[in-house]
Amino acid sequence: MFFSVVLIVIYQRFCVSTSVLVITVMNLAGKAKFYCHFGSGGYSWGTNQNDSRLWILLGQAALIFGINPNLVLAEDASIQSGSENATEGANVIGLRKIEDGSVVSNEHTSKWRIFTDNGRDYFMQGKLEEAEKFFLSALQEAKEGFGERDPHVASACNNLAELYRVKKVFDKAEPLYLEAISILQESFGPEDIRVGAACHNLGQFYLVQRKLEDARICYEVKGRVLGYGNIDYADTMYHLGMVLYLQGKENDSEALFQDSIRILEENGQGESMACIRRLRYLAQIYMKANRLAEAENVQRKILHIMEISKGWKSLDTVIAAEGLALTLQSTGSLREAQELFERCLDARKKILPQDHIQVGANMLHIARVAMLNSNRLRKKNVSEAIDELGQAKELLDNSRRIAWHVLNKSIKQKGERQKYGASRENLREGRTALVILLQSLEALALLETTKQELQESMDENLASYDAENALFECISAYKEFENEKSISDSPEVKTEYLSCLKHLSSLIGYGNIDRRKQSKKATLQELKDEIKRIEVEISSNRRYKR
Repeated sequence: MFFSVVLIVIYQRFCVSTSVLVITVMNLAGKAKFYCHFGSGGYSWGTNQNDSRLWILLGQAALIFGINPNLVLAEDASIQSGSENATEGANVIGLRKIEDGSVVSNEHTSKWRIFTDNGRDYFMQGKLEEAEKFFLSALQEAKEGFGERDPHVASACNNLAELYRVKKVFDKAEPLYLEAISILQESFGPEDIRVGAACHNLGQFYLVQRKLEDARICYEVKGRVLGYGNIDYADTMYHLGMVLYLQGKENDSEALFQDSIRILEENGQGESMACIRRLRYLAQIYMKANRLAEAENVQRKILHIMEISKGWKSLDTVIAAEGLALTLQSTGSLREAQELFERCLDARKKILPQDHIQVGANMLHIARVAMLNSNRLRKKNVSEAIDELGQAKELLDNSRRIAWHVLNKSIKQKGERQKYGASRENLREGRTALVILLQSLEALALLETTKQELQESMDENLASYDAENALFECISAYKEFENEKSISDSPEVKTEYLSCLKHLSSLIGYGNIDRRKQSKKATLQELKDEIKRIEVEISSNRRYKR
C-alpha cells in the first residue's frame, strides 16, 4: 500500500534535527544520507554517511527509509502491464483488484496520482503553497476514487500532514496523522506493520514538539507491532531511548540504547553507521553524566571499528580519534591524548588544506595538552615545564593565525554571500573560526601568566601586558564580527567571549595591568557592563529555545 513515513531525530547540541519525507512511497531510489555533528568546546564537525535505516513492509514491497537533513522523496512505481506482472503489480502498489483481475482505475485515481506527483515536485522546490494545493486535491481525489476509508486516503493524509509539519502548522498536521492511523487500523488491523509505521510517524511529530509522553506511547505501539526482538525495532528503541533521556529517565534510556546496539551487533550490523551513531550517542550520555571510563570504552570501540572499516584517510576516523583524545585528556591520560591529537593533526593535514579551521582547532587541542603537561612538570622540572609552554605558544599562534585567515576570508566573500546567499557550511565555518580564535587568545593569555610565574620574573607588568593584549584582541575580534549575526550571534561564540571578558576583568581587578595603558582601552566598569550585557543575551537565548 502507499504510505508515507518520516523520521525526525531531535538532538540537543550533540543531536541535530534531521528529517526525511517520503511521499506516495513505492521505491526509494539511491541511498539515504546521514548528517551529524561531532565536536566539543563550542564547535563541531559534520560528516555525511550513506546508510540504510528503517525497513517497512508495505503490502509485498520492502521499503528503506533513512535519516537525512534534506527532504527525500520516493518515486512511484508504474503499474506493470505484462501478464506475469499484472497481479503482482496490483498487490505491490495496493490498488484494489476486481473479479476479472484488473485494477480499479478511474478519472479520480488518475488525478490522484498526477496531483500527488505535482505536489511532491513543488514541495521539493520549496514552493509549499503550490504543493499544499495539489496535496489537498490529491486527498479529495483519493476519497472519490478509492473510497473515504481506503489506504490511499491514509497516504494522502500523511503527505499533507508532512507538509503542514514543515510549515509548522501543527494543529492541521496532527488530525491528518491520526486519520491515517485510523484508516490503516480499519483496513489491516491494529497489529499490522503499516499501523506501526504510521505510529512511528506520529511519534516523530510529537518528538519534534517535545510532547515526550505522547511520543513514547507511539514508539511503544511500533515496538509491539514489530516485536521487541525484531531488528527493525532497534531503530525504534533508539528513538524511544532519546525520548526517555529527554524525560530524565537516564537508566531506562541507557538500557534501550544498549539493547538497540546489541540487536544490531547480533544481526551482523555492528560495524554499520546505524550502530556507530548509537555508540556515539551512548558515549555522549556517559560524558554528560561524567562517567568517563564508560565513555572511553565506547569511544575506543568506535575508533577500532572506524580504523578497520575506513582507515586514517577518512575524516570519520579522525573525528572518532579526536573524541577519544578529548576524553583521555579529561581523565588525565595526557600522553595518549597528545599522541592521538598529533596523529589527528597529521591526518588532517593530508586530507584538508593547511589553513582549514579543523587544522587550527586540532593545534589548539595539542596546545592545551602541552599546557597541562607543563603544569604537571612545574614542581619537578621547571625548565621542561617552560619548554612545554614554548611548544604550546607556537601551536596557539598558528591556531590563532588560521582562525583569523578563515574569518578574513569570510569578510572578503561578504558581498558574494549577499548576492547569492551564504551556504550553511560557510556560516558554520565562520562561527567555528571565531570560537577557535577566542579560545586560542584566552589560552595565550593564560600561558603568558603561567610562564611569568614559572620564570619568577620581576617584570610582572611585561607578562601582564602580553596577557592583556591577547584578551583585548578577543574583544576587538568579537566587536569586529558582532554585526555579522550569522557568525557572532550564537551561544557558543557568546559563551567564549564572556569567558574572555571575565578573565580580563579579573586581571584588572587583581591589579596586574598597568593603569596608564589600560585606561586607553577600557575601564573595569566598562568590562563589567559588557559582561552583564552578554550574560543577559545568553540567558534570553536559552529562554527562547525552551
